[in-house]
Amino acid sequence: MGDFHMPSLGADMEVGRVTEWLVKAGDEVKRGDIVAVVETEKSTIEVEIFESGVIEAIVVPVGEEVPVGTVLARVQSGASGAPEARGPVPASSESILPTEPTPPTGREVATTAAPVVRSPVVRHLAAESGIDLAAVTGTGEGGVITRHDVERALAAQQPPTSRVRASPWARRVAAERGVDLNSVQGTGPGGAVTEADVRKVGAARSRPAAAPSEPAVAAVAAELPANTGPTSDAAAKQASLRRAIGALMARSKREIPHYYLSTTIDMRAASEWLEHVNAGRSITDRLVMPVLLLKATARAVATVPEMNGFMIDGRFEARAAVQVGVAISLRGGGVIAPAIHDTATLGLNDLMVALRDLVTRARVGRLRSSEMSDPTITVTNLGDLGVDQVFGVIYPPQVALVGFGKVAERPWAEDGLLGARPTVTATLAADHRVSDGHRGGLFLSAIDRLLQAPEEL
Repeated sequence: MGDFHMPSLGADMEVGRVTEWLVKAGDEVKRGDIVAVVETEKSTIEVEIFESGVIEAIVVPVGEEVPVGTVLARVQSGASGAPEARGPVPASSESILPTEPTPPTGREVATTAAPVVRSPVVRHLAAESGIDLAAVTGTGEGGVITRHDVERALAAQQPPTSRVRASPWARRVAAERGVDLNSVQGTGPGGAVTEADVRKVGAARSRPAAAPSEPAVAAVAAELPANTGPTSDAAAKQASLRRAIGALMARSKREIPHYYLSTTIDMRAASEWLEHVNAGRSITDRLVMPVLLLKATARAVATVPEMNGFMIDGRFEARAAVQVGVAISLRGGGVIAPAIHDTATLGLNDLMVALRDLVTRARVGRLRSSEMSDPTITVTNLGDLGVDQVFGVIYPPQVALVGFGKVAERPWAEDGLLGARPTVTATLAADHRVSDGHRGGLFLSAIDRLLQAPEEL
């Protein structure tokens, strides 16, 4: 038997609250399945399980806050007899091979077959979309209902129904807050109402009427309406978030001997290449400059690998895969930095899709546990705010953070001639226990060199 624990979703996390279970006792799970939703002081995170088997018991109920490391559920490893997945399995995996059928007894008994669903992700999608699994025909091996089966049933369902599509947790939050689901605009699959949708409506009702504002950038921000007084729940939530960030940054500056470097990079080649590539694309398919900056940073790690990894128990542990954490500001204040996995190996188009997806899910509070615990180096970009340069604070246990300011026309001298070039100031905050100014300088030079040949990124 194995245990599923409350994971550490960041160096500053001490406790978490289970807001939703996507599995129940008796469900089969496999490595990579999303099985629970956990709320921290910063955001709401979808938590993956890293052991295959059968859920034997749910130990911590919905709504309970527990410390990191607490057993959330008991897992009977390999109890199902299903083949163990080899290596990581994506969270969107649809089904696993069925168990061996029961040998025939020679007597046929007419029964109504129950729907065969082996993936918690599929079951959650059906519940969130208001789909009755008993009416869905499974096309997976052995009649297993897959994600595609649920999506097809959703597409075929008549739009007007008397029952509002909503996830079970959204219904519970709506009941607690007195929100009529019929008045909520759903943003989930097929227009299903999610928890974030309900919270947004509740927050809107708690503040004076005003012009519509942009959506919250995380589940935390969904509870932070503008112009809220100091005694509100939103103010308390904001104060808690600020304390968590402040404690982590204080720890970082106290324990990590930072050193800082900066360099100015000529961005003419990158700007012209980006303009050329985007000329034949629709607005939704265009690349943005931050994608080039992320990719160049990830690729530069190959030159100076000691920038990528963790300082654990006084010893540096390098990581082969580059998982760049992207700093995302929260609407009410504060910042989170979830990871884009395997950033160095993604093509620019795929990286653009991944970045857009990450920001979108951050806005509705649906980040995943691996995205919060996996970043090996962080990039922060404040160029869109008009900032010339940013000197960041390292996120422990990481050992480096790269910052970028705005790309702007500035005086530039080359071959004795003075002109204007688009440039950006890149900065590095690094851990002196792992690297030094010489190695840091090589790292920034590698980023510069890569940005001079954007077509090769």
